[in-house]
Amino acid sequence: MISLYAAMLLTVASYADDVMTKQSDGTYVVNTTTLCQARGYQSTTPVEVYIKSGKVVKIVPLKNTETPGYFKKAVKGLLGLFEGLKIAKAQELTEIAKVDGCTGATMSTKALQQNIKAALEYYKKKH
Repeated sequence: MISLYAAMLLTVASYADDVMTKQSDGTYVVNTTTLCQARGYQSTTPVEVYIKSGKVVKIVPLKNTETPGYFKKAVKGLLGLFEGLKIAKAQELTEIAKVDGCTGATMSTKALQQNIKAALEYYKKKH
């Protein structure tokens, strides 16, 4: 019979494994659903950050309850800026306060930035 402590450790271990996975082609995928609780206007804005050979390949927004029109503006104006950047440059971009460029979607944009920052930090820490 598994002790309560051992069961808790197994839960924590599987929880951590759910954050970052490695695909067969060497691409790491960091999912911020449980990693970051940054909120846009209405909800959290989790993403999956795809990283290969030390560069951001792409960022995919995950399910959320943000206002679709505004969230689409935030995604369009922000996520593509990270593609092809080395991790260090991508991290610098997450620190720039005026990356917005998405009038009306400022809260969603900032929340996305925080999710990307959390994903990059997690990758650097674990990789």
